[in-house]
Amino acid sequence: MPRPRAAVALLVAALLSTLVAACADGSGPVNGLPNDGGKGGRPAVSIVGSDHLGGAPVHIAQEHGLWAAEGIDATVTTQPTGRDALNAVLGGQAQLGIVGDLPAVTAALGGRDLRIIADLSRFSDWRLLTRTDRAVNGFAALKGRKVGVPQGTNVEYALSRMLASAQLTAADVTVVNLAPNQVTSALARGDIDAGLTFPSFYEAARTALGERYAELPFTGYTARTLLVAGPKTSDETSAAVLRTVLRAQREIADDPARARKAVVAQSKGALQAGYVDAYQPRYTYGATLSPDLPAQLAEEAAWAKAAQGLPGAADRASLQRYLNPGPLTAVDPAAVTVR
Repeated sequence: MPRPRAAVALLVAALLSTLVAACADGSGPVNGLPNDGGKGGRPAVSIVGSDHLGGAPVHIAQEHGLWAAEGIDATVTTQPTGRDALNAVLGGQAQLGIVGDLPAVTAALGGRDLRIIADLSRFSDWRLLTRTDRAVNGFAALKGRKVGVPQGTNVEYALSRMLASAQLTAADVTVVNLAPNQVTSALARGDIDAGLTFPSFYEAARTALGERYAELPFTGYTARTLLVAGPKTSDETSAAVLRTVLRAQREIADDPARARKAVVAQSKGALQAGYVDAYQPRYTYGATLSPDLPAQLAEEAAWAKAAQGLPGAADRASLQRYLNPGPLTAVDPAAVTVR
């Protein structure tokens, strides 16, 4: 029998040997993150998004291979809408999601388990699409008309703000639920009098309608692109993703043309260079958690409860509990001003 002190020494040596072997074969933690099957022994992180421009820093990071600097192996996929991206996170198909503010609000009202990690970008250059032969020359003219919109997305809330600017509500129009890519064809066929969709489809509508194309600009709603995490995503993983996002944000500022090319490449044909060149400069980028965010979420929650009959508390304090400032505080303390 070995003496007690010798036995302890043997045990420590065995543990050290196991740890070294784990690190050597990639099975140990990297930068505090567990290795779960990434390339080169790096932890794998799954991110799902929708709007390539709102989440441009994530797509730039993917195109330029920035994840490795943080010791992670990220996989970025896209869904047609932020609502679909959020469902992927809530369903466990992805660890983090790039979603709009309204899908996050509806999930919170439904009591779903999610965490808002950061507000990645802001956009307020909306267009109501219509036809010259429908004489929709102002938002008040929408009364009694058919309006196509992808319901359950930020676009539906943008429509509510347009209607409110003319003292109208959704009850004053016939809302037709359409996929984002169906609004243009519905307008061209004359099935609807006006439509609202994602900015990436504006040019397609202009091309399809030709001389019949008309639009009404609107800046009364600032859409926010949020980075959200599922309940099983660690703060360490979220922080590693945020550090990479900040690198990509700097690339947007330092070389905007190169950043736009990266977004076009990552879209794999979904976005045209002309659209990205025109619209990416209209987004304001910068990962933040400011008091404006919970205030806006509360406004949207009140609308969602009234318009859609959703349950849950719509007050600011209840919604602010869904914010998780820990990861962004660890990465950029000055960017967290919400209290």
